[in-house]
Amino acid sequence: MLRPEHCLRLLPAATSAFVAASAPFPFPLPRRGAIRLRLPRARTPRLMGKPSSSSRASAGPDAAVAPAPEMPQREVARALAEQAVASLGPRLLPSAVPDDVAEFRNGAGNAVGSLDVRCGAPGSSIDFMMQSSLHCKVPNGAIDITSILVFLNAMTDAPHFLLELIQGSPTSIVVVLDLLPRKDLALHPDYLQKYYENTQVDKQRAKIEELPQARPYRSPSLFVRSACSPTAIMVSIDCGQGGEGTLEEIVSERLATVAKEVLQIWLDCCADSIAEMDAIERDCLVERDQIVRSKSIEVDLTANLPRMFDPDVSSRVISEIRKAFGVQES
Repeated sequence: MLRPEHCLRLLPAATSAFVAASAPFPFPLPRRGAIRLRLPRARTPRLMGKPSSSSRASAGPDAAVAPAPEMPQREVARALAEQAVASLGPRLLPSAVPDDVAEFRNGAGNAVGSLDVRCGAPGSSIDFMMQSSLHCKVPNGAIDITSILVFLNAMTDAPHFLLELIQGSPTSIVVVLDLLPRKDLALHPDYLQKYYENTQVDKQRAKIEELPQARPYRSPSLFVRSACSPTAIMVSIDCGQGGEGTLEEIVSERLATVAKEVLQIWLDCCADSIAEMDAIERDCLVERDQIVRSKSIEVDLTANLPRMFDPDVSSRVISEIRKAFGVQES
């Protein structure tokens, strides 16, 4: 997933560890300690904000990092988070991310980020909701990654929700938006019909792919491509030289509308779903979820976080992600 030969497929600890393969940007991966994540603590967390005094002190006097610039995709993610929280309500517990993981920064002062994890309440089918954002300056510009991931537990077999927006230049962005299936769709045509055909979620994919600036995005990771649904929106939107305004308009209008519709489909058809399963079915579901989570952590986080952060910082972050994912260290 994150591999040196692809130069930079940057996955911060906070982003959806599942996606694992961002667009292959032509920038070298920052050395260890070159990136700092930042997490605001709020019911509906801001995806970016000012670093706290404690994190500023821990990073040293030269580590002051300006807040990440406001960007359309961050506004989209913020609106989706508010939509999800408003709908899920008491099914989500308050954030319990510890302070020493909630906020990071790098000594070079070229990166800021945010992470928030909210677990599902007891008796809810929500496992956890994770929000994240990373803005990292690099020699040729900046990389901005914004994501939302909502995982369900074994009370249901309904799909998970995933959004990741990866901007590598002022005029281009990679979009990954999907209801992640939790069953083999070829073996379970009723599942395909229930969550993908009956919901008409594929119409939302068409609304993005019909844009003249959109091109299919093929993740270098076969694992990612095999885990997504056939209705997944996986596109690269490139507006060309001087197209900053066009990209902002697409993100703020077309993409925002489609993302809201896909999330609403998930909220209506998946978030409240309760499935009757026998022990074998449930065990298979749990095993599949664990494979997805474990592979994401082992291949992406443990391989790359130490290259971005000091060992103690990366260790704490990985530990917190493991806790949210329910994955023990092997």
